[in-house]
Amino acid sequence: MTTNSTTAEDRLAKLGIKLPAPPEPFGIYVEAVQTGNLLFLTGMLPTEGRAAKFIGRVGAELDVEAGRKAAYLAALNGLAVAREHLGSLDKVTRIVRLGVSVATSGDVRDQPKVADGASELLQDVFGKGKNPSRLVYGVASLPLGVPVALEIIFEVVG
Repeated sequence: MTTNSTTAEDRLAKLGIKLPAPPEPFGIYVEAVQTGNLLFLTGMLPTEGRAAKFIGRVGAELDVEAGRKAAYLAALNGLAVAREHLGSLDKVTRIVRLGVSVATSGDVRDQPKVADGASELLQDVFGKGKNPSRLVYGVASLPLGVPVALEIIFEVVG
């Protein structure tokens, strides 16, 4: 198999990444909704089990590097939810959009650097050719006090 035809599942294995158990919703919603060939994930948080792994705002309690790690963990949770819903990440044909909310304080302008923690993981797993459009913005607070929340839209095989 050539590098270009390496699948997302193959890349995960080669990177030594073991996906966590998919998180359960923290409210009245579902983690994934598929309509046609689009899979929408929302509320992907940097949690382990039922607890927030990172708490605080970038620029106050947390620095940019901690924010990047939180974004990476939220993306791992997103991959776990997508795999649970689809059966395999190989059914993803494209990442359409990555929305990243970053809880910040003061005059923080490094939201894109924080978001790169999620973007880099997605690129490592799916390849540069499937990189999404991205919207990153700072917010005052997020659920559970976490620094990052992701929305991911995947295009998938019917």
